Amino acid sequence: MQSNRSIEDRETEIQEFARSDKDRAAIQRHVKEIVEGTAFKGSHRSRQFLSYIVDQALAGQFESLKERVIGMELFKRPPSYDTGGDAIVRVTASDVRKRLLQHYGKCSASSEFRISLPLGSYIPEITHNGHAGQFDATHGHQEPAVTPLDPIAAHQNPAMPEQEPVVNSLSASQPEPAGTRTLRKRQWLFFNILVVAINLTVWGIFWNRSSRTAGVPISPLPWSALFTPSHSIHLITSDPIMVAIQNITGGDLSISNYANRKYISDPDKRTPEEMRFLHMLLWGDDSASAVDPPITARIAALAQASSANLDVRAARSIQFSDLGNNDNFIFLGSPRSDPWVALFDNQLDFRFALDKTIGREVILNAHPRPHELSTYIPAALGWATGKSFAIIAFIQNSDQNGHVLLLAGADGEGTAAAGEFATDPSRLSPVLQKCGIDPFGRLKYFELLLSLNTMAGSPNGINVVACHILTGH
Repeated sequence: MQSNRSIEDRETEIQEFARSDKDRAAIQRHVKEIVEGTAFKGSHRSRQFLSYIVDQALAGQFESLKERVIGMELFKRPPSYDTGGDAIVRVTASDVRKRLLQHYGKCSASSEFRISLPLGSYIPEITHNGHAGQFDATHGHQEPAVTPLDPIAAHQNPAMPEQEPVVNSLSASQPEPAGTRTLRKRQWLFFNILVVAINLTVWGIFWNRSSRTAGVPISPLPWSALFTPSHSIHLITSDPIMVAIQNITGGDLSISNYANRKYISDPDKRTPEEMRFLHMLLWGDDSASAVDPPITARIAALAQASSANLDVRAARSIQFSDLGNNDNFIFLGSPRSDPWVALFDNQLDFRFALDKTIGREVILNAHPRPHELSTYIPAALGWATGKSFAIIAFIQNSDQNGHVLLLAGADGEGTAAAGEFATDPSRLSPVLQKCGIDPFGRLKYFELLLSLNTMAGSPNGINVVACHILTGH
């Protein structure tokens, strides 16, 4: 069940319906008729699902119509449940799509509205049913509706009998009057002219879009995949206060605790003075690292050049539900400064780990190639002089259709180096070509390991140590 209308168009139309008490009540009655009909008989889960998504949409709660949120709210899954292993939302949505087609295959003529669930989203499409009877204000009566066979519904439900064409109030045995035949010819001529006009309009739109697209410069990977009209792009800045809290408490902050706002490990073991100080840190600041704004500015410039809108948010301001969609994301910082990055560990060759013997993050090489090390250890802490490391990782958003770019260093200087290198296509593209990736070719996921020298908080001498094309492990 595809739709040519964008999600924004669907949301706008639903909001228009919701503003009218009459329309909202009519849609709710229509949903009740659907779920109590024969098409949804025997599937309590699908009935719940359809009622839930329509109610949330009419309430304007479109952010709730994400896979993880639906799983949590409707099917009582925990916030950290694995959407890849537990496909209850996707399976139920597929069943709802089939049952809606079956319902309208039998009942479309009597329906004032039509509800569908286009692929790729859990936001329903609600439209006035063009096949439903129209009220004639002049004569004050309901005109009979002409309901052509729905080819999609017929394909989904082969057992559905072929519908006979409806003849306007005339028996098949009665000859049509000459005036009616003339009117029919005029209507048919008008219909054909309308079809030609629509085709010309569509081709005109396509030609204009093609002309405009030809004037937009083509970006290389990964930006060509991140800046697309079909996906929103979000940049998530780091949360350096989390590094300070973990250093003070000596504990590791898991992604689950971070998502559930449990920032302090073992609070029962802390003295009142320690708790007051830690809470003071949390309440005082949730801003990004000092290296994040320059990176954000460089990415925003690339987005503007590609006519893309960039949404920038702090790591502490988002939830699991914000990530469970087909949008594109850029994360700044390592898992210690941006715990959300840990969600993608299983897709990476170069992974951050805290080495407690030296008290700093190191980078582990999960799949060493010839002449590569299994562990890369920074020689200096942040804001000191020495060698450090960083990664640039372009991967798929797990279980979604979007993409993720990770710019992360073992320290702030490393993240700054990753951001500087990734936002300079003149430096990045030749490296990708050497790695076997055409920057202007088909989509490929990759990971780069960078080495750098740090001095007084500034990165320099940035070099590529390794390049891995990621094909899944």
